[in-house]
Amino acid sequence: MTAPHDTDTPEADTPASAGRVDDDLPAALAAKLADAESVVADALADFDRPVVPWTGGKDSTLVLHLVRRVAADRGEPTPPVAFVDHGAHFDETRAFVDRWADEWDLDLHVARLEELTAHEPGTELRVAELSERVRTELDRVGHEGDTLVVDADSMAGNHLLKTVAFNDLLRAEGFDAALTGVRSDESDARADETVRSPRGDEHTPDHVRVHPILDFSEADVWTALWGVVVPETVPGFPVGAVPRSASDLPAGVSAEDLPISPKYWEGYRSLGTAAGSARTVDEPAWLQSLGDGGERAGRAQEKEDLMAHLRDLGYM
Repeated sequence: MTAPHDTDTPEADTPASAGRVDDDLPAALAAKLADAESVVADALADFDRPVVPWTGGKDSTLVLHLVRRVAADRGEPTPPVAFVDHGAHFDETRAFVDRWADEWDLDLHVARLEELTAHEPGTELRVAELSERVRTELDRVGHEGDTLVVDADSMAGNHLLKTVAFNDLLRAEGFDAALTGVRSDESDARADETVRSPRGDEHTPDHVRVHPILDFSEADVWTALWGVVVPETVPGFPVGAVPRSASDLPAGVSAEDLPISPKYWEGYRSLGTAAGSARTVDEPAWLQSLGDGGERAGRAQEKEDLMAHLRDLGYM
């Protein structure tokens, strides 16, 4: 077993039962993790009803682990977790979320816009037959035409199936903060994000987006997952072990035992919709050339090209 391909950041560690493992990490990453936990601790202290949006992906899984850590330190239950079901996930993604939500005894809330998810992806709907609220949101994104295709990778579909669905959950549950896995290096639209980003207008309920791992790189995340999250989740997992394949695991441990989404083993570096995500190579995500700018290259590009506008509309 070896370390991720990137000299920026690296590896190490040991299970929660044996104490925190951060001191075994490279100093720069250990400092980032300490800062991230401080951001989480401040958020848990400052907000009455925070929520953790969790996609099952690497970034939000790292944030969720840090939130669970900090909440335990504070003697509090883990805040609720939100999974946005846009109806087009990999089957493995939803199974992963359900399995670990049960394993970690999470209060899992599912956000979905039933008006659209009741239909299969690719279904063409007549705009005139949609609710007034959905038509209003279509106007906001500048949708033109008499029909709407149910497609979470399109501009209109992404906004409705993700942002609007999440806003509905925020409003219904009274969540006042969302602790996200957003990183500033993921796209130009996120480069100017701040650790705390207040949101709220006539369309979006008042809340604050909190970004604990904003300054992490892709390599940082993988090093933290293998160096902290996995060893603290799987008793006896070797400190600093980074497998090269699912067959390169300690005796008695399978890939299903690890809080690492299965699609990453197949070479996907960023998980979107099943139809809109692609892998660039066959080797696991953490062994690829991290930091090459290609992390989201496998994602449907219409949405990626319009990220700034989507962010203005409330997207993560």
